Amino acid sequence: MRTTRYYAKTKRGQEPETVDVSPLGGQRYAVTYLGAKHELESLVLPHGAVSLIIDGESYAVEFEEVGDEVRVLVKGQVTKVDVADERKMRMRAAGGSFTVEGKQTIAAPMPGKVVKVFVKVGDTVTEGQGIVVVEAMKMENELKSPKAGKVVEVAAVEGTAVENGAKLVVVE
Repeated sequence: MRTTRYYAKTKRGQEPETVDVSPLGGQRYAVTYLGAKHELESLVLPHGAVSLIIDGESYAVEFEEVGDEVRVLVKGQVTKVDVADERKMRMRAAGGSFTVEGKQTIAAPMPGKVVKVFVKVGDTVTEGQGIVVVEAMKMENELKSPKAGKVVEVAAVEGTAVENGAKLVVVE
């Protein structure tokens, strides 16, 4: 059976510790944490808590997921744990390194009507800044700049109809 590696930390700035989990069959698992191997058996209770037997000792545990963080209630004590698997750790590590480069064309996501244009040629924009609003299917969609840069072309005209994929603004 396959071992899954997780990374967990309980304090900001702390380096995550590895937690290896290997299924043993049924609801039993071998868990290695801080170099120590533990045998764990789990049972989900009707009210949502989990009964865990870890190395022969029983615990009633409640979990609440909040984003990547899990709040764990054991023996009246809540501990916040940031948990990530290997894929999520790689995505976090790469997350800050992706940047959009070169000329970017902002296009209409669907047929609609240009309601508002916030920029003009020569304007400097920041990544995520609203640049044009297109109304489609009775909903207004604010389209944002995918990068920081300079507006080099504005094809969108307030009040005009646009087709799906029509060029609205170009940012360089």
